[in-house]
Amino acid sequence: MGSYNEIELTIEDPVGLITLNRPEKLNAVTYSMLAEIRDAVDRCAKDPAVVGIVITGAGRGFCSGLDSQALVDVTASGGRNRAAPDPDEVPGMFTYLLSVPKPVIAAINGVAAGGGLALIGMCDLRFASTNASFTTVFLKRGLISEHGTSWILPRLLGPGRALDLLWTSDRIDAQRAHEIGLVEYLCEPGDLVEQAKLYVRRLAASASPASIADTKELVYSQLGMGYADALRATEPVQWAAVARPDAVEGAQALVERREPKFPRLGG
Repeated sequence: MGSYNEIELTIEDPVGLITLNRPEKLNAVTYSMLAEIRDAVDRCAKDPAVVGIVITGAGRGFCSGLDSQALVDVTASGGRNRAAPDPDEVPGMFTYLLSVPKPVIAAINGVAAGGGLALIGMCDLRFASTNASFTTVFLKRGLISEHGTSWILPRLLGPGRALDLLWTSDRIDAQRAHEIGLVEYLCEPGDLVEQAKLYVRRLAASASPASIADTKELVYSQLGMGYADALRATEPVQWAAVARPDAVEGAQALVERREPKFPRLGG
């Protein structure tokens, strides 16, 4: 679907599946691939047929980070050629995923390294194949914990485990990643993408898309808040939800002992 060169996008209600498609390079990202991913995510966000987005990789890798030639070019230039930051956006390759009003799920089929690790960190949930592996790798390249990894990893793992992964660049397997909280679900390789899709189907059958969006925004916006500020921020969102038709439908579905039927987002 669509005219992409380095990714594939397939929309099968209720799932938008984005596949990174440079298998010969372990799906290392180029600048054109980054633009294609952003475009595909935007299309899924606007499409009412999509309740959730799944991102995976073709071949044996999920994403090995920035393409080696792109890395050589950017380091050789000392960053002098970088584009001016957009004042309306948070810096980072994949930080925009946090503001997408639909669940974004990483289905990690192989190695996730560097920018690939940043990508899975900015997804909302992570399903990992038992063949997957993970490494931060930034410090081995003379870089720092980039693209939001210094923010998200301590929140997923705790500061000690985050610093350990960032400092050493050790590669960990899927079982260890699950044990420390880097991934939420472990899957057999042949079941990985289907399990991620099934999760989206479960949400589509039972959860209000508008409420999913509100909950995602509240969770991320409140990660740095104290409880009192967080509850004050939640209060108007809570009462706005009560006034929506979704709340009426949810209550009626309970009374009638059936699954609710909620309107989709997009369009």
